[in-house]
Amino acid sequence: MNHLLRINMKQVKFKNSEVAAIFASYPKKFRDKLMFLRQLIFDTAAKTKEIGEVEETIKWGEPSYLTKNGSTIRINWKEKLKEQYAIYFKCTSLLVPTFKKLYPTEFKYEDNRAILFNLNDNIPIEKLCHCIKMALTYHLIKNKLKEGDIY
Repeated sequence: MNHLLRINMKQVKFKNSEVAAIFASYPKKFRDKLMFLRQLIFDTAAKTKEIGEVEETIKWGEPSYLTKNGSTIRINWKEKLKEQYAIYFKCTSLLVPTFKKLYPTEFKYEDNRAILFNLNDNIPIEKLCHCIKMALTYHLIKNKLKEGDIY
């Protein structure tokens, strides 16, 4: 994988067989990329005490990640995206607008709902982990975001 930063990750096993089946259905080249995003979510949670346990489930037919203090994160590849895959956030939250302020050129965005990746993108991992952390702690930080404080 071409990433700007390599991190050591212990692969998290699937607890939900339906989620595992969705990952198994992806073409290999996208499955590897989505497994990497999945692992980043779990690793970010493990490094952030405010996040707590991450529940992996399915929402809208997509692998989804929920926490007690956070906003749902979804990851997916869709045929219509061709050579892209994405990490999705709640479109009515302040998350993606905040990401756009913090990282205007580092990511490609789909409106206020997703960060898109091309198959061969070099992902700025530390910045993406920051976005993931903000999503997984959203209910703790949203008032600061409303006030215009950039987290």
